[in-house]
Amino acid sequence: MGYSLARLLTELREPHPFAAWTEVSMPAAYTWWAARCGIDAPSALIAYLWSWAENQVMAALKAVPLGQSAGQRVLFALGSCIAEHAARARTIDDDALGGLAPAFAILSSRHETQYSRLFRS
Repeated sequence: MGYSLARLLTELREPHPFAAWTEVSMPAAYTWWAARCGIDAPSALIAYLWSWAENQVMAALKAVPLGQSAGQRVLFALGSCIAEHAARARTIDDDALGGLAPAFAILSSRHETQYSRLFRS
């Protein structure tokens, strides 16, 4: 997703530091773009969380027979608590945060096309 955002910025002729990169994480690209647009950190975090939640619900709509109305109810329920969770997240010390390894996740997902994937999982 970070690569796609960087590509979009390139197509929009927006200068960005990711042009020469082959991979960039979505959180890195999104944070840079939000700062470039002058979006304050709390608003950018709420927007990021909303887009993540919406993406997950849309994936669920396609993967299970959830139905559009049920998906909207899930989003409504999630939407009512996103600002609260974003505010809480901003109070967590760096040492208490978990790790983020998007490149590791990408490499792990690439095993899908390897012949011996069952032995590497």
